[in-house]
Amino acid sequence: MSIQTVAHINFRGDARPALSFYQSVFGGDLVVLTHAQVYGTTDPVEADLVSWGQVTSPEGFAIMAYDAPASRAWNPGQSPFFVSVRGTANDEITAYWNKLKVDAEILQDLAPAGWSPLYGMLKDRFGITWVLDVQAGDAA
Repeated sequence: MSIQTVAHINFRGDARPALSFYQSVFGGDLVVLTHAQVYGTTDPVEADLVSWGQVTSPEGFAIMAYDAPASRAWNPGQSPFFVSVRGTANDEITAYWNKLKVDAEILQDLAPAGWSPLYGMLKDRFGITWVLDVQAGDAA
């Protein structure tokens, strides 16, 4: 028996563009179900919002997202979580970094760190903080 943990990010209207962006960075398949499809929402302001969305790649990347409707309280908080992507090769992590950093705020430049051959932290254009690193002993 095994389990998999997947980050599920809540947005207020940005889930679809965020998921599309993450697919452009990590590749893989994008699946989106709208509030109209899942909840039967008929309000044109909220019908096309994402009720459930996911990007998964053959390399093992997976992330889910949701658009909170106006009736549900939502606050992104100051720094409520980080999404961490750990790889085994410098070139792999550097390629993801270079795509994620477009229009991002760099919090820690991608560089060697005491615990990792490469480590970096950024806040993407959707306000999500990403930590990318290479496992110690695995850098190529």
